[in-house]
Amino acid sequence: MNTVAVLYGGISAEREVSLSSGRQIVAALREAGFAVTPIEVGSDLSATIGALQAARPDAVFNALHGRFGEDGCIQGVLDWMGLPYTHSGVRTSAVAMDKSAAKAVFEAHGLPVAAHKVVSPEELEEEDPLPLPYVVKPLDEGSSVGVSILREGDNRRREIARGWRFGPRIMAERFIPGRELTVAVMGDRPLAVTEIATDNQFYDYEAKYADGGSRHVLPARVHPEIEAEAKRVALAAHRALGCRGVSRSDFRYDDTEGEPGKLYLLEVNTQPGMTPTSLLPEQAAHLGIPFPSLCRWIVEQARHGA
Repeated sequence: MNTVAVLYGGISAEREVSLSSGRQIVAALREAGFAVTPIEVGSDLSATIGALQAARPDAVFNALHGRFGEDGCIQGVLDWMGLPYTHSGVRTSAVAMDKSAAKAVFEAHGLPVAAHKVVSPEELEEEDPLPLPYVVKPLDEGSSVGVSILREGDNRRREIARGWRFGPRIMAERFIPGRELTVAVMGDRPLAVTEIATDNQFYDYEAKYADGGSRHVLPARVHPEIEAEAKRVALAAHRALGCRGVSRSDFRYDDTEGEPGKLYLLEVNTQPGMTPTSLLPEQAAHLGIPFPSLCRWIVEQARHGA
């Protein structure tokens, strides 16, 4: 696979993240020796298809994030066109992006998840779906877009419900105190455990992508049992969903009563960010895998479907 088209941008709430990822990937693939055609994706799908037809790539590096980019939509288009592409296929992408469906898969495989409930905005406006504190989040957005934590004495529930703009369903999930951990998986290999610390209320969009918004502790200073468990669960979740290439599992780690504490799997990102502040490239570099080599490996896994 000598020629690669990189899809980046898109029309989701994560467009800016994808643009940043795409620029990094284009430069890295060129450094790795590929002939690269960058394709900035907008609202005109026919223009994207035309650009891909003109480029005639050996493979497509899908650097899109969020809706239409990692939920199975663009994957279906690429399957239709007969183009091998990076990351997971239609089914896996769609299930992983739907937090309710993904949690059902995790529970079926015995993986630890927090108590949760799917409600409508009207139901949220009417009453608390879970005991306080709890988290509300969109079912199919990434990068913490639309996430809020409701605590004792918080009077924002009705305001959040009435202003909801992320679809007809809301995921309510028990708030887990403690720390934020993440583990990237590369093929059949969990890479490392990173702790994400932030001075923000939680690891929100700003904390993820703004300079200085978060601090990454790599390797995370956690009990050895938790390190091993986080890696085991991340790989198990990767396999349970049917991911290919890379993924990243996000966890809450409740150590408020001492270690080893308890680990909860929040979600699996089938197309982890590749920006200058992203966690997957950082973990790969920690293990001696430079960014161009990581991008080359991801391209080498490109294929159709699944």
